[in-house]
Amino acid sequence: MKRYVTAIIEKEDAGYTALCPELDIASQGETVSEAKDNLKEALELFFECASPEEIQGRFHGEMYITQMEVSVG
Repeated sequence: MKRYVTAIIEKEDAGYTALCPELDIASQGETVSEAKDNLKEALELFFECASPEEIQGRFHGEMYITQMEVSVG
């Protein structure tokens, strides 16, 4: 079975962090590609080891990612 999840990748000081907000699982890497690959590996290990109850308990259903304009100062 395959499942689509979201990956948010952000530049950090020494590399990149990758977060799957649906499951609150994160990883990192020196490049965007490495961070994404490491997150994919972490997610696959989670799905391999976690019980169905743990997966359901951590999975956040609908997720919307957007940009917003806000006033600063």
